[in-house]
Amino acid sequence: MSEAEFSEFVAARWPRLVRSGVLLGCSEHEAQDLAQNTLARCFHSWHKVQAADDVDAYVYRILTNTLKSSRKRRWWGETPTEALPDDGAETDHSSPIALSHGVRRALLALPIEQRAVVVLRYFADLSEQQTADALGIPNGTVKSRASRALAQLAADADLTELAES
Repeated sequence: MSEAEFSEFVAARWPRLVRSGVLLGCSEHEAQDLAQNTLARCFHSWHKVQAADDVDAYVYRILTNTLKSSRKRRWWGETPTEALPDDGAETDHSSPIALSHGVRRALLALPIEQRAVVVLRYFADLSEQQTADALGIPNGTVKSRASRALAQLAADADLTELAES
């Protein structure tokens, strides 16, 4: 494995891994940590990643397993500091931001199993088989979880309201 080859892999996958982490319920910073930990694990077993039948499914399996193991810890939070940093950012209430927050709220309302299927299938753009491989579940389970999740999302009044505005 060359360092340049792995760097290209990271550059191509980073935004989607971070976005998937956010949609799985992490904050932006937690999602970046999750993506970094996932890619570190990929680096340490790069020969296995390259040998996988489907590299993307393999990487997303690492991502979901890393998230699961981190959530099993007793405490998942931030370390207190003496003073909060002042980043000068103000809340933007524009329509795309409201829609983004609405989608995140709706996704967080889903059970974790359904949320993982929706994120990997529709946001990470994995096929049904890749999603099944990444989560270690049968293809039919991916279909049924996706169906239930999409029905719940379609019935979400907040999303409907945001989509109409």
